[in-house]
Amino acid sequence: MKAAGREVTIVMVEDDEGHARLIEKNVRRAGVNNEIVPFTNGNAALDYILGADRSGDNIQNRYMLILLDLNLPDMSGIDILEKVKSNAHAKRLPVVILTTTDDEREIQRCYDMGANVYITKPVDYDSFANAIRQLGLFFSVMQIP
Repeated sequence: MKAAGREVTIVMVEDDEGHARLIEKNVRRAGVNNEIVPFTNGNAALDYILGADRSGDNIQNRYMLILLDLNLPDMSGIDILEKVKSNAHAKRLPVVILTTTDDEREIQRCYDMGANVYITKPVDYDSFANAIRQLGLFFSVMQIP
C-alpha cells in the first residue's frame, strides 16, 4: 500500500494482544507487507500520529492508515478519532474502526466524525480471521491521500 509513491504505515491501536496478533497475521496473509506500528493505549498512539505536542506538524511526508479499536484502557477510540479528524494536518488520514461495539448510534457517530470504515469484530475466531484477511485485500487496492 503506497501513497504518493511512499509506503504507508499502518498504525494499529488495539489493547487486546490476541486481537492485535490476529489482525497482523491476517493482514499479512492478504499480502499487505506495510509496516504495522502497534499501540495498546490511545495516548501513545496520539503521540506517534500527531507528535508529543499534538500539533500534527510531524505528519508532513508521512503516510499513515489508522486501525482503531474503540475500547481502550486510557481513553476511548472516539476521543482519538475526534483528535485526528479535527487536526488540520491529520484530518485526511484514513481511519478504520475495528471494534466489538455494534451499537448503531456508535457506528453513525464514528462516520459522522470522519471514520472511513467501521468493522465490527466477529466473536468467532474463524469469522474474525476471515474479516481481517478481507480487510487486508481492501488495503491492497485502497488509495491513500
